[in-house]
Amino acid sequence: MRRKTYDTLLSLGGLVLTVVLLVAGALLLWGHNFANSNVHDQLAEQDVVVPALGSSALASPEIGPYLNKYAGQEVLSGPAAKAYSDHFIAVHLSEMPYKGVYSKVSAASMANPTDTKLAAEVNTVFKGTTLRAMLLEAYAFWEIGYLALIASIASFVLAGIMLVLTLLGFWHLHKVNAGEEVFARRLGVTTPATPLTV
Repeated sequence: MRRKTYDTLLSLGGLVLTVVLLVAGALLLWGHNFANSNVHDQLAEQDVVVPALGSSALASPEIGPYLNKYAGQEVLSGPAAKAYSDHFIAVHLSEMPYKGVYSKVSAASMANPTDTKLAAEVNTVFKGTTLRAMLLEAYAFWEIGYLALIASIASFVLAGIMLVLTLLGFWHLHKVNAGEEVFARRLGVTTPATPLTV
């Protein structure tokens, strides 16, 4: 194969790869924005607000260190949702009968249907675990969006590198001897001397 043909194919391949990486980067960036805006909008509908800084609700060493930075704010981001879920709701659920595990509280209530206090606990635990699940799901989608952002940046960087290499390939194409063969020395093929085209 002629060296010029080989270099042309490589350069065109680099150009196609650059376009593919740019499209992938744009789609990943769109995915990041979509995930972030959906998480924000869905959390805003729940109207969950972290207690104010200095309040007794944040005094526990299992709660305060994780929620002080969100104190008094509405939970609107993935990290805030995870912190509130794991270090506020989960802590309060763990202090309830049966450690706030819904299936255990529900089974105990069904075994003793006349216990109204236990029936109320079932209701509270159900609400707490449901809100916790929703917040953790929001966090999971936020995390997916964050990973899409990282992949988007990597894709754009690789597209830039590929573009530079492709442009160098096209520049080098003009310096290649028209009659030169690829791997000619290795195969033992001699090529006639042809003048270098400029």
